[in-house]
Amino acid sequence: MASLGASFVQIRFDDILFYENCGGGSFGSVYRARWLSQDKEVAVKKLLKIEKEAEILSVLSHRNIIQFYGAILEAPNYGIVTEYASGGSLFDYLSSAESEDISMKQIMTWAMDIAKGMHYLHAEAPFTVIHRDLKSRNVVLTADSVLKICDFGASKFHSHTTHMSLVGTFPWMAPEVIQSLPASETCDTYSYGVVLWEMLTREIPFKGLEGLQVAWLVVEKSERLTIPSSCPDSFACLMRSCWLTDPKDRPLFKHILSTLESMWSDSHLPEECNTFLQNKAEWSRCEIEATLERLKRLERDLSTKEQELKERERRLKMWERKLIEQSNTPVSLCLSLTAVTEDLTQCSNVNHALFCTMKAACKGLSSSKKNNNKKVS
Repeated sequence: MASLGASFVQIRFDDILFYENCGGGSFGSVYRARWLSQDKEVAVKKLLKIEKEAEILSVLSHRNIIQFYGAILEAPNYGIVTEYASGGSLFDYLSSAESEDISMKQIMTWAMDIAKGMHYLHAEAPFTVIHRDLKSRNVVLTADSVLKICDFGASKFHSHTTHMSLVGTFPWMAPEVIQSLPASETCDTYSYGVVLWEMLTREIPFKGLEGLQVAWLVVEKSERLTIPSSCPDSFACLMRSCWLTDPKDRPLFKHILSTLESMWSDSHLPEECNTFLQNKAEWSRCEIEATLERLKRLERDLSTKEQELKERERRLKMWERKLIEQSNTPVSLCLSLTAVTEDLTQCSNVNHALFCTMKAACKGLSSSKKNNNKKVS
């Protein structure tokens, strides 16, 4: 990789006129601004230091990837300058009243936009890039209604399977990323399935559940977002394939694009999909909300069992200390430890794998927070 600043335009800090804060990306706040010398409206992500995001963006060029203009390298005013998408994020659009009129044609067009951008990152860019943080907040809408993928602060150049920390957001994370296991391009496939679900349902994924609750449900209980029963089969099958547990079983984006193209030619799909979209009030209440309540009850039961386990462990440790204090003989000590082991075994209804999941998640989250302490969050 070329040295920092060698491969992209360096923009002076005093050549930028900042307007309002228009959101936050990974590791930085994003502002609408004007690049004075070019008389161009831009977006600027302010950073405490310039790292790999500028290098990644500098080699990318695609209609569905945010256009990179340059970087501000004047300490302490570091920043990344890109095109400004006046339509805001896809997440904001889907949360607005305007999205109530979204059609199957629009969903298909945008699903293609995102898939084309991701296929470019994985298969056509100068370097294979895993985004690692694909979600509706990191997809923006231009004035001419084109979706563009942005925020590459969590991305990596990819030449082999890599370990990942928890830099994304739990509801969009593939199980292997949650567990900090080796991950490949298909971790982005999983996230894409969640974004497609957002467009179809106009709901927030796992709404009302905390991050670690989602982590446990996805990894240990193999729970996935609820696909309403009236959702067209072609969309449902695509989402399910994106969410398969084994990363090798998930489709690559070239296959997703092929599937979407086939769906375009299905003459029955528009009517079927538009009917589904118009009946949101019914399936949202009866299926999605009902599932969320079930998952919340499941998590509450888990929390109760976890507290019971902690209390039992506390008592067992106290008993062990007393037994050790009261006896100096190896036999007595062995008996006390045997009793502790047997009592802990009785607690096995609380899945030990849960603690492995939480440990991995917390480890990754801790690593991410340490990195964020060095950057603007």
